[in-house]
Amino acid sequence: MGERPYVLLSCAMSVDGYIDDASPNRLLLSNDEDFDRVDAVRATCDAILVGAGTVRRDDPRLLVRSPERARERAARGLPPSPAKVTLTATGDLDPGAAFFTAGDAEKIVYAAPAAVAKLADRLGGVAEVVDAGDPGAPGDPGDAAGLGRVLSDLRGRGVRRLMVEGGTSVHTRFLREDLVDELHLVVAPFFVGDPAAPRFVLGGDFPRDRRRRMDLAEVRKMGDVTLLRYRLA
Repeated sequence: MGERPYVLLSCAMSVDGYIDDASPNRLLLSNDEDFDRVDAVRATCDAILVGAGTVRRDDPRLLVRSPERARERAARGLPPSPAKVTLTATGDLDPGAAFFTAGDAEKIVYAAPAAVAKLADRLGGVAEVVDAGDPGAPGDPGDAAGLGRVLSDLRGRGVRRLMVEGGTSVHTRFLREDLVDELHLVVAPFFVGDPAAPRFVLGGDFPRDRRRRMDLAEVRKMGDVTLLRYRLA
């Protein structure tokens, strides 16, 4: 793979590694102090990436919430919020989702070849649809696109700093393929304990195993949650 953006992966999870429960309602894992920290990190990035499953399940807006931070970005000649990026294998995306309707940020959808034509018609100009080439490893839930090709394309668009915000299959792909430079894990002080609930990552081989440990750069207590910031670069 050629030149790519600096990749920062951000996730909040329970003590036992779950990022949600199995109920229809979103599980709150973080608090206001951490939400503000995430907002500050978003404001430093050129794009935010989530998987199509996260767009469907959580309906995230993916905007910089602080007016002051948005103004600071505008003063530097940047859009108020970073570009929004998603990956899809099937093209099952609703143009009415907040990902597409909230804010004026650029929206880019990287799709597997078979889904490109359908998506371009469905999204009707609300986002740019890009053919991401061959999908990743067969059998991975959420297979969407070759990540190397996606990152190279983003870098060509001027994205130097990319924030990855979920979900499970996206976390897994980025970490398995050793494409993460910095990892922000926020740990909530409770257990979920439901095997049907989504986890931070799936099983498999990860380059950062016991022989190649990550560098713990920061531990920060924020109310009753804890940030662990790791360097992987």
